[in-house]
Amino acid sequence: MLKGINQWCFPEGTPLETVFDTCRRAGYDAVELNLYAPGGAGLTMDTTPGEAGAIGAMARKYGLQLRSLSTGLLGKYPLSSADEHVRETGRSVIRKQLELAAALGIDTILVVPGRVTEQVAYDVCYTRSQEELRRMMPEAEARGIFVGIENVWNKFLQSPLEMARYIDELDSPYAAAYYDVGNTLSIGFPDQWIRILGSRIKKVHVKDFKPEAGGYSGFVPLLAGGVNWGRVREALREIGYTDTLTAELDPYAAAPEQLVFDTARHLDFIIRGEIG
Repeated sequence: MLKGINQWCFPEGTPLETVFDTCRRAGYDAVELNLYAPGGAGLTMDTTPGEAGAIGAMARKYGLQLRSLSTGLLGKYPLSSADEHVRETGRSVIRKQLELAAALGIDTILVVPGRVTEQVAYDVCYTRSQEELRRMMPEAEARGIFVGIENVWNKFLQSPLEMARYIDELDSPYAAAYYDVGNTLSIGFPDQWIRILGSRIKKVHVKDFKPEAGGYSGFVPLLAGGVNWGRVREALREIGYTDTLTAELDPYAAAPEQLVFDTARHLDFIIRGEIG
């Protein structure tokens, strides 16, 4: 498996060349970029395929792979919204992800499909977001890019059986899972999720969590929480997963760059099970 880190692990606005140089020095194999609104650092809704190609060349200069593309914009424009304009904006975000992923040679985009709220019931979120994703799958298939559905704290897809069914019902070879280990610790056991989702998993996010803390404050640096990384490692090997383990953590308040180096060492242990 490959060591990866998300751009969000750096302070907001960090130039990409700084991100790439730091990751090279820390020993990463890959960096996961994010799609931002116009004005963000790196890839934005205004980025052209040519500009994306230049970013890919910069990453290669630092010996880094770009294997997945994330975004937080679908939190603002969920595919489950009752507002057609919001859903259309969400579809435009996915189209842009697919366009830039193709320009960068990235094979997977991360998509948060929807959010259950007091206004959007669970069953409505399920059917409405599926309908919107089915509209996007032909373009994903034409580009050969997986749409990785991620499990997040959105009160949705609360079991691995449901998540597997949701993906299968999209009826596309390019509908996939982007599995987040830390996000499932409060509702289940990560190794069980991995075995049930199986080959649907195309990319993996890693973070750690202390269930007793509750809420977002429960997220902690890798190896500091309750994830049984030995069981996670075993399950990933069983399903034949060899792609990236991408850390997705908040920067340290003090010396934020140090998180990048600490996390690289933590990933070494998670991947190999050896202290070094």
